[in-house]
Amino acid sequence: MRAIVQDRYGTADVLELEDIDVPVVGSGDMLLRVRAASVFIGDWHIMTGLPYVTQFQPGDEVFGTCNGSFAEYAIARADKVAPKPANLTFEQAATVPTSGSSALQGLRDAGRLQAGQKVLIIGAAGGVGSFAVQIAKAFGAHVTGVCSTTKVDLVRSIGADDVIDYTRDDFAEMGRRYDLILDIAGARSVSHLRRALASRGTLVIVGGEGGGRWFGGIDRQLRASMLSPLVSQKLGTFVARQNREKLIVLKELIEAGKVTPVIGKTYPLSEVPEAIRYLEQGHARGKVVITV
Repeated sequence: MRAIVQDRYGTADVLELEDIDVPVVGSGDMLLRVRAASVFIGDWHIMTGLPYVTQFQPGDEVFGTCNGSFAEYAIARADKVAPKPANLTFEQAATVPTSGSSALQGLRDAGRLQAGQKVLIIGAAGGVGSFAVQIAKAFGAHVTGVCSTTKVDLVRSIGADDVIDYTRDDFAEMGRRYDLILDIAGARSVSHLRRALASRGTLVIVGGEGGGRWFGGIDRQLRASMLSPLVSQKLGTFVARQNREKLIVLKELIEAGKVTPVIGKTYPLSEVPEAIRYLEQGHARGKVVITV
């Protein structure tokens, strides 16, 4: 069949009429005999590579999210990457996009964090938690981190004002109340968490590990969302989304020295299964990184 094709971005001069194979019909697809088609501005964007592609050049160092990152090459959407922070190694930069974005979204967007607020971060030594402690401090909050005995020094070293060792003390029974609780650990009931929450405070549940038989890991989120309209506290969760705007905010915080990634362990590409097994144990400090 005849078709217009292009092998590079550019002006209309890159478009060529060539003979190519008829498309192969897959399951659920239909093969159409085209009689007419219209031109719209999106065709120009695709042809020229605008508005996204021109801001990057071959060889630029970037960080972000993509499909199939456990490989030597992967495909990423241009709106899911940003220039790599200049003061990070590739290994450090790899820790930021998913966990850093989740921490930022939980605190800033879902939690509506304000300077001067008292924030409790449960699971403060993990991947998301270690970013959350630093981001909350950068936003001017008084931060209390919750972690196990062996991780107390780590959480204190990344800027937490107070650290609670959950093997010794129950934060809900200490008489303290927090304006914002970010729960990343995923083990405590909503009622237990509310005991440490100010009367008009906000609870944000991150992730959904564990959970019941029917709802998997989202049962606590469902309970919190259903209860929230009935009480003065704001209870809920969010769907984590990574995009360039969050990456740019994180890049600026990192380059300003306010956030530093915490790497717990590093594995080569050939040992990805072992890295996953280690993560499944639930005792990771900071992020686990795969080097390629």
